[in-house]
Amino acid sequence: MDMKMGFFRNNIENMAGYVPGFQPKELDIIKLNTNENPYPPSPHVLNVLRNLDLERLRRYPDPAGTEFRQAAGRVNDIPAEYIMCCNGGDELLSIAVRSFCDKNRPLAYPTPTYSLYPVLAQLDEVPVMEIPFGQGYSLPKELFNTPAALTIVCNPNAPNGSLISAGDLAALAASLKSVLLIDEAYVDFSPCTCIDLVRQFDNVIILRSMSKGYSLAGLRFGYAIANPSLIEGMWKVKDSYNADAIAIAAATAAISDQDYVKANVKKVIDQRNVLTEALIALGFKVPQSHANFVLAQFNGPTAQHIYDQLVARHIYVRYFKLPGLENKLRISVGTPDQNARLLSALKEILAR
Repeated sequence: MDMKMGFFRNNIENMAGYVPGFQPKELDIIKLNTNENPYPPSPHVLNVLRNLDLERLRRYPDPAGTEFRQAAGRVNDIPAEYIMCCNGGDELLSIAVRSFCDKNRPLAYPTPTYSLYPVLAQLDEVPVMEIPFGQGYSLPKELFNTPAALTIVCNPNAPNGSLISAGDLAALAASLKSVLLIDEAYVDFSPCTCIDLVRQFDNVIILRSMSKGYSLAGLRFGYAIANPSLIEGMWKVKDSYNADAIAIAAATAAISDQDYVKANVKKVIDQRNVLTEALIALGFKVPQSHANFVLAQFNGPTAQHIYDQLVARHIYVRYFKLPGLENKLRISVGTPDQNARLLSALKEILAR
């Protein structure tokens, strides 16, 4: 065996890989770096976990997640066969790239956006077409005329929270001869959704996550909404039992309690507005966000310096060393107390 030869494929050996948000071990911290919901999930979720029949753990789970698909269908007013359960929204992204792309079938998306997209392309040696957003984070005209087999638009977008209208995305779907995936991981905090496009077009996939609005980031559950012809094809690519029995039961309980989630979402949106106004008063530039985070830029100390000073105070936000984001901080919306402590720390840091 050639000792110089690595064990990994060249593209795996040479890629950096996706870097998740830091998960600190300390208990006495303010964690505003990974866009988790600061409020607990529906009490119905805890009831499900307390009363879970152990027989469900002995057996393999329902590969279709039928009870969740039916519940999600009722909530979204769409047939259950339009829904596919996933191990978090990230698994759907992986399934989509593997389903539609290869070395000769590119992936396209506007930038800056969710940094996992290029990593998934690298894993399968898929060519990437990164097209900068237009003015005001509008859809770039170039996105309408690419040879991509899959186009992804994060809406609301990460990491800035901008929102593209359903009409503009309908125009994009109509122009494409390939698949459009609209990543709606943060849609619960947004004034609109693109779910109607699934009824209008057979080439549109909507990604939904239970991590943000439903406070289930630790559960890892998401789902796709798409024409059954797309669901059927992606079904061939997903793992046989990609969603476990506990996750299916808990996610079903969470999505069925719409009164609770709407109340939680309103609290987050209210605090998003408070946080935005307070950051602007401190001198930050903060564009309007339609997600559960804000993207803040300060013209004085560097984002790296502010980030380091916050960490020293056991306050964690997200700092990206990526093009266009070098001097910006993404801050997840916390509880009123968490936001107040963050703002107090920022005042102290900026006063020095």
